[in-house]
Amino acid sequence: MRVPKALTHPVVVCALIAHVVLGLIAVARESGGLVALELIAYDLSLRARPAAVSDPRIAVVQVTEADIHHYGFPLSDEKLAEALERLSEQRPRAIGVDIYRDVTVPPGAARLDAIMRKERGIVWVSKFGDADHPGLPPPRVLADSYRSGFNDLMDDPGGTVRRGLLFLNDDRSVAFSLPLRLALRYFGASSLKSDSTNQDHARLGATTVVPLEASDGSYVGADARGYQFLLDFGDMPGAYLSFTLAQVLNGDARLSSLRDRIVLIGSTAKSVNDFFYTPYSAGLGPDQRMYGVELHARVASQLLRFIAGESRPVRTLSDKIEYAWIWLWCLAGALAGGIGHSIWRFFATGVLGLLVLAGGAYTAILDGLWIPAVPPALGFVGAGALAAAYISGHFRKEQELLMNLFSRRVSTDVATHMWRERELFMDGGRPKSQELVATVLATDIEGFTTISERLEPPQLMQWLNEYMEAMARQVSAHQGIVDKYIGDAVMAVFGIPIARRLETEIARDAENAVRCALAMDMEILRLNREWTVRGLPPIGMRAGIFTGPLVAGSLGSAERLEYTVIGDTVNTAFRLESLQLDGVGSTEIGRAARILIGESTRALLGDRFLTRPVGEIALKGKDRKIMVHRVIGAAEGTI
Repeated sequence: MRVPKALTHPVVVCALIAHVVLGLIAVARESGGLVALELIAYDLSLRARPAAVSDPRIAVVQVTEADIHHYGFPLSDEKLAEALERLSEQRPRAIGVDIYRDVTVPPGAARLDAIMRKERGIVWVSKFGDADHPGLPPPRVLADSYRSGFNDLMDDPGGTVRRGLLFLNDDRSVAFSLPLRLALRYFGASSLKSDSTNQDHARLGATTVVPLEASDGSYVGADARGYQFLLDFGDMPGAYLSFTLAQVLNGDARLSSLRDRIVLIGSTAKSVNDFFYTPYSAGLGPDQRMYGVELHARVASQLLRFIAGESRPVRTLSDKIEYAWIWLWCLAGALAGGIGHSIWRFFATGVLGLLVLAGGAYTAILDGLWIPAVPPALGFVGAGALAAAYISGHFRKEQELLMNLFSRRVSTDVATHMWRERELFMDGGRPKSQELVATVLATDIEGFTTISERLEPPQLMQWLNEYMEAMARQVSAHQGIVDKYIGDAVMAVFGIPIARRLETEIARDAENAVRCALAMDMEILRLNREWTVRGLPPIGMRAGIFTGPLVAGSLGSAERLEYTVIGDTVNTAFRLESLQLDGVGSTEIGRAARILIGESTRALLGDRFLTRPVGEIALKGKDRKIMVHRVIGAAEGTI
């Protein structure tokens, strides 16, 4: 089945390539094949942000490896109670304890219960758990109160934490996260309410937090339990004001700076194994993990910023907008590949395009918007590479066709010019048909049939090739094109394939054709002398030259294509060449060729040649007579 011509146009093919690549990306994306790459790109954009100052509203008390060696593990209720008493004396807004205490660790259980009952700002950690991991309750004193919060985290494949939680629920109740409890302790419980426009969305102070869905952003079928939001790690990589447990118990003088802060206390000892991977877990550092207490501090900091209106949640685009974004980059890649005309040019353009895309994704994340970067990058590169390969192949075929048709007929400069201006010459993979004015030179050997009978076939072929080669050299030397060889006849055209627009150009072609015929005459005289010495027959030649309109274009099939000219001008030139008139032969002294030209040609020659009128003659097959002239030679003083 033949493909419609419109579908093979480079622009259409590039557009089709863009849509095919978009479809492949959509399949890969919806199947989850790009999730890992997209999350890596998200992490890179987060890490590339300028360093931020740590939140001054938060401090951390670290239970270090040295503290564990000194005070024992797990910490006794006595030591915990003493630490909480010391911290409470500094009047912080809230104290978050990220140490499980579902069972007592004597001694000091009564003292610990007493400090928890007394200090209403203490919030204890619990674990909500799931079907595979049973939960852990807070201390019994805080059970069924608003002073406990879970520390469960949602990690992505590979163990990286990128999502925070506000709530988790089961069939019985809704639980608050530890960071949310601490943020509400800092600003007050009234900071949490339902959004006025959507009752299913939570509003923290000045900020509405839209819950993350399973396929938001680059996620595909993610675990969307509870009320999730994207962590922005907005205060990374600064370090919070921190103390060790020993410094707290020993009454460090700097503890007074804890007033009105949120204080989190938890383990930073490697032996406890309470650490997580985050978007910042990359590079060559010795340990790329973040301790649980530090991670909860950063989640709490983000919630404080929400309530205060200092930042807003990381937003994602709808599926339609995301795919429109990817589609635009597929089209841009196909366009870049199509314009580049080669893989190497597209490589340079592609690097620039990817830099623009990376810059756009980075700028967006600075504004809290997560836009896809990997799918559009793949679309840009994939569509661009395919388009560049197609266009390169398409143009290579056109160039080969153009060069095959003309490279042996025109000079290298003309062939190169034609390729640069190929839009003027090519259409649908073959040369365009052009209506133009040119001069046709038709030649034929007098008495060729008689001569061919006297020579053996190999000898005849060699003799004829010598003649044809000598004639073709003269055509090329005078800026003409040998259109075809017909037996012993030669047809040359002056004024193609580049159309002449000015009369001076058309006149120059006519002059070149006549000078070529005269040079052929001299070349035949030379050949006759050589052939006579070698015992070969001398020849005479008839030439007809006519200038006029004709059509130039390609004829034949895709497998065998030939560039040629047709029209009445061609027929007239051949009629002039074959004209038989008494006294108009080629036997004049010193001449081997009879050269006849039409009036249209003679009018363009001015006084540069000597001509003799033959008369108005009705050429064979033509109703109207034309004035015929014979060329005697170049005028004196002309070249």
